[in-house]
Amino acid sequence: MTDYLLIESRDPFESNDTGTLCDLAKGLKRQGHGVTLFLVQNGVLPARPCGASAALSDVAQAGVEVLADDFSLGERGIASDRLAEGVRAASLEVVVDQLAAGRKAIWH
Repeated sequence: MTDYLLIESRDPFESNDTGTLCDLAKGLKRQGHGVTLFLVQNGVLPARPCGASAALSDVAQAGVEVLADDFSLGERGIASDRLAEGVRAASLEVVVDQLAAGRKAIWH
């Protein structure tokens, strides 16, 4: 199986298609692939507990690793210890490490 790194940079409050990446992440995981969903820039906005964070918690419950860029969180005033269920803060180094390990990346 292949390992995937999906990077979400869009704000679900402004972009209607962010759910597509969540669906892709769950589908790849169901097929047995390793999947990390990394939130960066405005993509971290639903990482705080809110109505839009339910989709991220659902993805995490499906077995996808859901990470939010700690720098992006800080720039938006979101405390890394107050994230939605299933989401954890991580450094951008995770992206570099996973790419170096050969993960296939999709940036949205």
